[in-house]
Amino acid sequence: MSGTYLVRGARQLLTLHGSAEPRRGAALQELEIIRDGSLLIRDGRILEVGLTRRVENLAQARGSQEIDATGRVVMPGFVDCHAHLVWPAPSLGDIKTGASRTAQPSAANKLRSASAKRLAFRARPFVNGMAHHGTTTVGAISGHGLDQRDELKILRVQAKLDRSPLDIVSTFMAPPGVPDAYAADPGGYLAWLSAGLLPTIRQRTRVRFAGLDCGGAIFTIEQIRRYLETVRALGFQLKIHAGESPLDGALRLAVELGAVSIDRLCGASAEDTRMLAASNTMAVLLPASGRCASARPLIEAGAAVALGSGFHPGFSSTYSMPSIVALACANLCMTPAEAICAATFNAACALGSARVAGSLEVGKAADVIVWNASDYREIPYYLGVNRLHRILKDGVTIYDEGQGAAYRI
Repeated sequence: MSGTYLVRGARQLLTLHGSAEPRRGAALQELEIIRDGSLLIRDGRILEVGLTRRVENLAQARGSQEIDATGRVVMPGFVDCHAHLVWPAPSLGDIKTGASRTAQPSAANKLRSASAKRLAFRARPFVNGMAHHGTTTVGAISGHGLDQRDELKILRVQAKLDRSPLDIVSTFMAPPGVPDAYAADPGGYLAWLSAGLLPTIRQRTRVRFAGLDCGGAIFTIEQIRRYLETVRALGFQLKIHAGESPLDGALRLAVELGAVSIDRLCGASAEDTRMLAASNTMAVLLPASGRCASARPLIEAGAAVALGSGFHPGFSSTYSMPSIVALACANLCMTPAEAICAATFNAACALGSARVAGSLEVGKAADVIVWNASDYREIPYYLGVNRLHRILKDGVTIYDEGQGAAYRI
């Protein structure tokens, strides 16, 4: 976006400057805070980061439009690396917090009868709400359609929502259940996905990730292996959902095949923890989705941890990443610094977006949050309270506390 902006005078400017790799162990605590810091933004990108007295005196800052952050915390926009955006209206009696996601014929039928336009209309308020709570990048999960027509419909809607205003990174996730036609032959369903749907998704969409929900006991480990190997051979990056009861050996297989992340990790044995710590596979924790693995053993072992909302009508009712940070601190034994890093830079790594999102560094997109807070440790102190003052996406204000409405939404 055209124009030069100076975000000036932050009491704490959390840059998260550092390694390009996911932060682990003690590095997860390092927010790289600049006191009395400023950002210079031009054409939607960060031009300079540093102390206010230096940045405001740069020649490039002359004539810039000023955004006053005096006394406030400024940090990168949240990256929600796991959310479900496109879903038909749920049956309210079926919503049970913490319930495992399964293939629901009634939901699939509703999805089949809903037009893409209707699904986009329903998803739009979710995107708007995420933006108003500081999310600037979303990892959107599909996998509810159960057939090619409906799955492609979901992915097309997610593509349509991309960049208006949030960046949306899509993942096709095969569900833990199968359609009725494959009830007696679950492996046949995976074979159909491998030979039919996945090549079509690869050809017709820009989906980056694909994988499988291993939360049920429907598929054998060899069936899962063949499926994931096909996913990888087609050029997708791998993700799996662990769920409450992942098939024995599924996590090890995901690590062996180089999965980017294991999402919705509900528990981790000592062996699982050591395995993740020794790998490049990230553990994505969803603290609002019922039972969730504690982050503390994973962090202390050296595993890379990221946070997502897990927003889904069946098991997570929030898309507020500030609430996710608060829950991570309260229930997963994370410190405020660890939770913020896991919900920004590490979450961007889990989406393959760390080059453009997750930190405030020169050349990156100007995705910025300005808080009504003077210390970052205040952020998890409040649950369900929106204390955001201003949100920038690509250098453009999409939420202003004084005006309420987002300009681009």
